[in-house]
Amino acid sequence: MTDSNVINAEIRADVGKGASRRLRRQGKIPAVIYGGQTDPATLTLEHDPLMHAAESESFYSSILEIRVADGRTQKVVVRDVHHHPYKLQIMHLDFMRVSAEEILKMSVPIHYTNAEESPAGKASGVIIQHLVTEIEIAALPGNLPEYLEVDLAGLNDGDIVLLSDISLPEGVEIPALTGEQDDLMIANTVHVKESQGTGAAAAEDAAAEAELEAVGEAVEGEVPEEDEEAEAESKGEADASESDKE
Repeated sequence: MTDSNVINAEIRADVGKGASRRLRRQGKIPAVIYGGQTDPATLTLEHDPLMHAAESESFYSSILEIRVADGRTQKVVVRDVHHHPYKLQIMHLDFMRVSAEEILKMSVPIHYTNAEESPAGKASGVIIQHLVTEIEIAALPGNLPEYLEVDLAGLNDGDIVLLSDISLPEGVEIPALTGEQDDLMIANTVHVKESQGTGAAAAEDAAAEAELEAVGEAVEGEVPEEDEEAEAESKGEADASESDKE
């Protein structure tokens, strides 16, 4: 475990909103650890080092170690971070204890690599969409990866990437693939017109336009029930008029 994964803390007995406000004015963060077979514990953390650590995505998907002054340690994962509505300030942190022998479920980011080197990435008018950027996994703490990697080097125009296409490290499972749910598309390619430009906004426009075209093709030639009824009624009135004339 690296130093960046170690969080120095103090045990605190003074709890409540007033105590938390005093800590924040002193540049500290109130925190709590829960889970396992032990009662929740309240902590005090230094704000600035934690604010810096929280800027990294690995902070939310790694096993961290809480260390107090008397030498006691506890391995944890971040469960919740409460930010100030508009200040660059962490208001509160929630940690959950982890055990080396218990399967842990948590979300980790997906890193897409080599998109620019793929045939789809080199094709004119084609944009690669990342539809899913994080996924829940299940693993023992010792097998927990900081992220999952998806290599797009072989992606061709028109290809899609499914959740089941992710190459998982040993001892790691994706719970969504073990149930009865359908496989999930996590990346695909879309065509954009020159007038749509490039980038994520262009991809969204192209995807929306394709969806509208598909809907239009599906309903083309169909006559709404109201129109069918009106047509039948009009025909009936015309027939009745001819009968009157006769």
